This record gives sequence, C-alpha cells and structure tokens, in this order.
Amino acid sequence: MITNSKSKKHLAVIFAGGKSSRMGRDKSLLPFGGYNTLSEYQFQRLQKLFSKVLISSKNQKFGFEVPLIFDRYPQSSPLVGLLSVFETILEDECFVLSVDAPFVDQAVISRLYEESNDISYDAIIAQSPGGNQPLCGIYRRSIIPHAKEFIAEENHKLNALLRVTKSHFVYFEDERPFDNLNHPYEYEAAVKSL
Repeated sequence: MITNSKSKKHLAVIFAGGKSSRMGRDKSLLPFGGYNTLSEYQFQRLQKLFSKVLISSKNQKFGFEVPLIFDRYPQSSPLVGLLSVFETILEDECFVLSVDAPFVDQAVISRLYEESNDISYDAIIAQSPGGNQPLCGIYRRSIIPHAKEFIAEENHKLNALLRVTKSHFVYFEDERPFDNLNHPYEYEAAVKSL
C-alpha cells in the first residue's frame, strides 16, 4: 500500500480506457480494496504519492470526482491514451499506471524515479521476469514525435515504440507487483489477497 511521502512526485495518470475483453466487463469499474471501483482505489492510493492524479479514458464512466483526460483519437490503445495525455497536460513528464495493476507499490514507483535522472530518456519503464511493463513507467514529452508516427502507421504497440526511442528499463526481480487483473480468476484472487 502506498503511504504518505514527504516529497510528492508531480503527476500520475491512470490508464482506464481499455476494452476489458478478457474480463468480460469493465475492470476499471469492479469493486476493489474497500472502494466502489478499482479506478477509485488506484486514484486514492496514488494521491498519497503524487501532487496531481488524472485518469485517462474514452468517456466519463466514473462514479466519483476525478479529473479526466479523454482520448483524442478514435482508436483504442494505450498509445492513443499516451498521446492524448501529452496533448492535454502542460507538464513535460508523467508517471503512467494501468488501472488493472493495483499491486505496483511505492517502492516500485520510487525506484523508477531514482533512475530517471538522465534527462535524455524518453521513458523510464519497469521490467520484470515477465517482460517490459509499458504501463508502469515515466514518460516524457520527447516521446511524442515517435508516438505520432506510430499512430499514423496504425502501429499501436507500446513496446515497439519503446524500442525506437531512448528508453531506460528498470529491472525488478519480483513479478508480483506487476500482476494484472485481466481475467475474472485473477480479479477474484487479488480481492482475496487484500
């Protein structure tokens, strides 16, 4: 669980615009951790670490007060969300987290920021034994020209984007913080583990 931090990071964006096809219903709206929705759970815990928390989505579907960034493109992908974020915010960088990764904790986030000192990086991304975690990382505005090229080519793969940009991968030995709630059984197991 994320606790209060003396030095808050500035901006976090929760990505909650996915189709949730494997879950069979919108995972961002499932109850979690004592909150009405997984989205609210993520929003409340990240507020303890960041000065500003936004949610990226296709539409307003949330039953609580939250600042939203809407996708500016018709396609559905994290890349669309990322580009829409930087076309909306004034900040030059933000931490991005998928709504369905509720176990990414303060230690993970702090380590990503510890390794973000090189200002030439376009992205600082978590990497685990399961591979890259493109929806757990710090992105910078410098990635936008590449993102626009990818969208123009209808290539929506974030990992492909990260391969052609100056991305720094931070390796974590423990896979558990990056467990995603994609299927009903994963959601049920996560609820029981709390």
